[in-house]
Parts: sequence; structure tokens; C-alpha cells
Amino acid sequence: MANLVITIDGPAASGKSTVARLLAERLGASFLDTGAMYRAVTLAAIEAGVDMGDEEKLLGVLETSEFQFAVKEGKMAVSIDGVDVTERIRGPEVTAKARHIASAAKLREKLVRMQRRFAAGEEKIVTEGRDQGTVAFSDADVKFYLTADAGERARRRRAELRTKGGGEPRPSDGLGESLEQIQKAIEERDKSDEDRAVGPLRPADDAIIIDTTDLGIEEVVEKVLRRVKEKCLKRNQK
Repeated sequence: MANLVITIDGPAASGKSTVARLLAERLGASFLDTGAMYRAVTLAAIEAGVDMGDEEKLLGVLETSEFQFAVKEGKMAVSIDGVDVTERIRGPEVTAKARHIASAAKLREKLVRMQRRFAAGEEKIVTEGRDQGTVAFSDADVKFYLTADAGERARRRRAELRTKGGGEPRPSDGLGESLEQIQKAIEERDKSDEDRAVGPLRPADDAIIIDTTDLGIEEVVEKVLRRVKEKCLKRNQK
């Protein structure tokens, strides 16, 4: 296992992915984007024409496909059977169907093992997701849980869609074209994540909770970095 493991969990659009990536850069650590893993399996299942409600068939896709994950230029590069799908896993259909993989107990268990294997080969790692501090790395050195008001998260997601799409988000984006629809989709995702039987979304008991509603990304990164340094200093003094 890595000498330093930092987990950042939180709901959709709370800023965890961006903060985790920037924090990893500041610390000279590897960045593990667990969402990319779930999306990769989702894409493989879609392309195989598998029923997203059939856990055994989904498991078959995971076991018979070759997934490669590597950190390149601070981002998670993803390949399936030797084909780069880094951009394709961010598509609207994958976004809409990834919840099926996330709620499948057998797949989640195997993906957690993959995450731990990835971490075992790194000296320092910053990992983000929804169950990193509670399940995947329950003994992590420092744990964070980022949250934000649902309305603010919806505004962030709309801005993200505009940036990627070059204009207003469309219904085909999978999150609706209005701010209200985007917020509704986010709240539904929150409920699905919180209510699932395996790896539910919740802060670890020893997580540092940061509300990012009124904070810019750099402010959050600085706050997180400060707490990491404090924790590591205390650990080294023991």
C-alpha cells in the first residue's frame, strides 16, 4: 500500500474530482479517479448490449474485458481491450447508466480490489469517489468529505456542460436543459447513492467535512492541503 493515502469523497459536483487532481499535483502524488473505473465498466456493458439490471451478466463483462487505468498528465487514462476510451466514458449515456454498476454488490467488490491494487503500486495517492474513506481505504491517512448545496452543485454542473458542449446543455446531455432539471437529476443521484446497500454515500466517521458551497476551487485545495500537512506533521511526531 502507498505510504500516504488521502481520500476525498462526496456527492456529484461537490468539487471532489478537481480538488483531488489538484491536490495530487501539489503533493507529487498519483490521482485515482474511481468514477472512471465505474464508467469504463458501464461503457463495456453498453457496447456488449448487456441488460444493465442483470448483475451476473455485468460481472461477466467485467471479468472478460481487459481494463487498463493509468495516470497521464494528472488525469486518469482509460483503455478497454487496448482501445483508449478516456473521452468516451464521459458521454451522457454512460453518465446515466453508471449507477447500475455502482449499485451492483459483486461488481463493486471487484472494483474496490482494483482500486487497492492500483494504490499498492504508488508511493503517494489521492483517491476520490463515494466510498473511498468508508470502504476502499478505511485506514487512509487523511480523509475528506466535500459537500455543497444542491443548487450550487447544479449551477456547477450546468457550467461544466456549457464548457464541454459550447453552449446550453441539451436534453441529450442526460441532465436536462434547465437548471431545475439538472438539480433534480443531482438530487436523485444523491438519493440513489445514499440508499444503496453497498458502499453508500456518507462521510467516514473520521473524515474532515468541508462545505464548498461558497468556496472557489483554489480555496478548497488550500484548505485541504493545510489539513493534510497538519495531519502528516502530527503523524510524524508520534
